[in-house]
Amino acid sequence: MINGGSETAVAPVGGSQPLDWKFSQVFGERTAGEEIQEVDIISAIEFNRNGDHLATGDRGGRVVLFERTDTQDHVGHRRDIEKMDYPINRHPEFRYKTEFQSHEPEFDYLKSLEIEEKINKIRWCQSSNGALFLLSTNDKTIKLWKVQEKKVKKVCNMNVDSTKAMGNGPIVGSSISTSSKQHIANGGCTSNDFSFPTGGFPSLHLPVVTSHETNLMARCRRIYTHAHDYHINSISNNSDGETFISADDLRINLWNLEISSQSFNIVDVKPANMEDLTEVITSAEFHPTHCNMLAYSSSKGSIRLIDMRQSALCDTHSKLFEGQEAPGSRSFFTEIIASISDIKFAKDGRHILSRDYMTLKLWDINMDSGPVATFQVHEYLRPKLCDLYENDSIFDKFECCLSGNGLRVATGSYSNLFRVFGCSEGSTEATTLEASKNPMRRQGQATSRPSRSLGNLSGVVRRVKGADNSGVDANGNAFDFTSKLLHLAWHPTENSIACAASNSLYMYYA
Repeated sequence: MINGGSETAVAPVGGSQPLDWKFSQVFGERTAGEEIQEVDIISAIEFNRNGDHLATGDRGGRVVLFERTDTQDHVGHRRDIEKMDYPINRHPEFRYKTEFQSHEPEFDYLKSLEIEEKINKIRWCQSSNGALFLLSTNDKTIKLWKVQEKKVKKVCNMNVDSTKAMGNGPIVGSSISTSSKQHIANGGCTSNDFSFPTGGFPSLHLPVVTSHETNLMARCRRIYTHAHDYHINSISNNSDGETFISADDLRINLWNLEISSQSFNIVDVKPANMEDLTEVITSAEFHPTHCNMLAYSSSKGSIRLIDMRQSALCDTHSKLFEGQEAPGSRSFFTEIIASISDIKFAKDGRHILSRDYMTLKLWDINMDSGPVATFQVHEYLRPKLCDLYENDSIFDKFECCLSGNGLRVATGSYSNLFRVFGCSEGSTEATTLEASKNPMRRQGQATSRPSRSLGNLSGVVRRVKGADNSGVDANGNAFDFTSKLLHLAWHPTENSIACAASNSLYMYYA
């Protein structure tokens, strides 16, 4: 609230209490022993702005849409709702809405390069006239899709009963015999054995076109292509509703949603000599409310905040956020695990959440001296970095997300686990959940270390939370590094998380 010109954030009651997570739904559940097809593995998840729709993309280039149903089932008259002396307790429930093929495999003949159909990112655009709009991208091509209910039109009220009609041929049961008639050159008949019904036709009327049902139609409205030499890793909508950015390893381009023929290059980190290349862009996102600001992360573990009002080509950043390396901690893997795989702005635009291989970090955009909080995701892996490098797992790119109220953050790990941390003042919440119908099954494995809270998020005190030093699960089994939970999303207004475990979409609520 605002009091006397100063703004104070009021945390909800119980905000620091750990949430009790429960299983809600699963789509595409994998049966025991079922072989997973590569094309069915989910590669992107995104809620729309109000949380009423959820989109997933997979490696086969498909986009699947789900719609929320619990709000529709509980709609009542305002007078009836006001009479209730208790709140309606419900959690988000979704159902399958539709799916469409967004991208197909392509081949770049100039570069002799095969382009996968895999969906890298999905971003929702503003809805209009009851239609849903979303952007989807693979490595090279971005597409704008419009999903809308179309009425199926049918011709009815005809003069002839349609059940007696047979294609374009004669009417069944009529007195016209096609076998006995002799035809002349102009298409007439020599015999005139057609007879009107007794009493004649009472009236003739024009057929009427009516709409009896609706079908969901997905239509590609724009295709944005030929703007990236390297693989696209991010797309992000601007708060102005008119533009979006796309980022690859070395460049960030600015597009207008209505113009697919050109884009403007606003960030270019490509050196004159590629041998001088030391870092690449890993993720980029627009500020949620300021249309002139965006942030992008790099493989060196830094985040740059840029202001597009400063210059057309944003070579210089307005702020740089990077963590300080602990003395004596440098090793062969230091730079690899420092690479940031994902960044997300908090809903208020004040904080940025970043995910590197080992940790989640929360940054205050007004304080560039270091992160205000650090969360250890899987510290038990540190002794195993050599093995993870050998099997390339160290290069896995985990996503991260924040709750709508900014009090909690979440990210994935191995063995289809994901972790939820509390980031409000005094919170020691560090929950480990499994993407299954029993999410709390692994709770015995999480030995979270409580943190000492010495200040709020805006202070200069930094905290390290949720260190998990166990290398085995509750049953003593080693963690499975082949089953990784890379993609997850937090509902924008409620404590509900959607996450992808291979080809299955799990949903949880608290």
